[in-house]
Amino acid sequence: MNALRTSDEFWPPHTPGGSPSPGAASHTVADAPHAIVIGSGFGGLASAVRLSAKGWRVTVLEKLDAPGGRAYVHEQNGHIFDAGPTIITVPFLFDELWALAGKKLSDDVELRSLDPFYQIRFDDGDVFHYSGDPDKMRAEVRRISPSDAAGYERFMAEADHCYRLGFEALGAKAFDTVGDLIKASPAIFRMRGWRSLHAMVASHLKHPKLRMAMSLQSLLIGGNPFAVTCIYSLINALERQWGVHWAVGGTGKLVQGLASLLQGQGGTLRCNAEVSRIEVDRGRATGVTLASGERIAADIVISNADTAWTYRHLVEPQHRRHWTNHRIDKGRYSMSLFVWYFGTSKQYTDVPHHMMLLGPRYKELLTDIFRRHKLADDFSLYLHRPTASDASMAPAGHDTFYALAPVTHLDSGTDWATQAEPMRRAVAEVLNRTVLPGFEQHLSASFVSTPQDFHDRLLSFKGAAFGLEPLLMQSAWFRPHNRSEDVDGLYMVGASTHPGAGVPGVLMSAKALDSVVPAAATYLARNSHASTSR
Repeated sequence: MNALRTSDEFWPPHTPGGSPSPGAASHTVADAPHAIVIGSGFGGLASAVRLSAKGWRVTVLEKLDAPGGRAYVHEQNGHIFDAGPTIITVPFLFDELWALAGKKLSDDVELRSLDPFYQIRFDDGDVFHYSGDPDKMRAEVRRISPSDAAGYERFMAEADHCYRLGFEALGAKAFDTVGDLIKASPAIFRMRGWRSLHAMVASHLKHPKLRMAMSLQSLLIGGNPFAVTCIYSLINALERQWGVHWAVGGTGKLVQGLASLLQGQGGTLRCNAEVSRIEVDRGRATGVTLASGERIAADIVISNADTAWTYRHLVEPQHRRHWTNHRIDKGRYSMSLFVWYFGTSKQYTDVPHHMMLLGPRYKELLTDIFRRHKLADDFSLYLHRPTASDASMAPAGHDTFYALAPVTHLDSGTDWATQAEPMRRAVAEVLNRTVLPGFEQHLSASFVSTPQDFHDRLLSFKGAAFGLEPLLMQSAWFRPHNRSEDVDGLYMVGASTHPGAGVPGVLMSAKALDSVVPAAATYLARNSHASTSR
């Protein structure tokens, strides 16, 4: 069940010809150019709001029965489960979207700061309290390894350097041409982006626990710390700069808010509307065809779907000179996820909002996941307990959880129809033995999601949860471009295009569209003779 579900194909209920919100562009007139957005994840909805503010008439098409994509919301027996993102780190990106629609984020959504950000529980039971308080963090580092205190200062300084050059300077700029890459190359060189994140961390910190604690953040965007570029140390700086926040009522409240902004701007969101093909005429996107057979014309198409899936399954091969099937197939794809969502009729007040429970292996487990594509017997977990901060996520006196294990994508050949339950039991055993003793006798909700669900339900190529692995040679200009290399009028947003995964990344990808998609009036002036949708 989904907390946002309605019986109507349109969500929120669509009001034709509605007036835009104060401050939004007036673009509901029939002759405004039409933009179709495929998918209603954070990237798709953010793109729709930005395009609407630039005067475009926008239709968002969503395969599922409610908006959100990876941020879909489930509800079972009074428990509310955010399917995907649970950490909000750069609130100003949401503030910008609300402002574009003439509104304030704080009027619709309460963001609650968390302290600590999360706990990291090592296999020996030792716990690192990871927070935004510099003095507390320094004390934690000294507790584990006094000799690493100076190295931690150097690590923070380098992470700040990567944040300024990688996030602030390059994150919201579309890498559209080789010239864009050349302009960015000095910054990449100054960050020494060819090093792995773990190698960069290890150059400053010697204790194995600290190396794990300061490098595992790349897993939040689907990257192996031993292979992902060290530029992603910026995540550490980003968290310290902006904090870690929880959206009261769940991440789905942000999805609801964005969908409402779009409706207030005069846009349309259609659920249960799966796109089966992007129509291309003489090298240009002219609309889409739905699985139902319905054809919808458009001036431009923006795909918030997985880029590999978009090119492989939605754009016919004769229209793809760059993203050929061979090129798509040979890419290195991110990990996938096994997630057990469960509720308990008992509360576990010792468990924080966010906790990482690390298994006995670190590098070796990641090698199994990313390189060997093997479903290992051991695993590490991210345990999410939103009721630690927000009682509304469960019935009174209950707790809501999910336990997420990074696993390999479908190249493992795992039959998840038979392996999901053994995996769930293995996760339960670890939780029983560590932080939730005896919890299974109190279960009040339970269901799982596997890599097969990422493939079948979310249409992710190989069931990978984050698109291409964020290696240096699969990042920035080397990642699928925000403006399609193959089809004019086709654009990409979301985790699998530039700048990458994570809520800040997908919101920045929508922002990057501003540099490659003109305002509606400019588009009309240039292309009035070629419009396909009026």
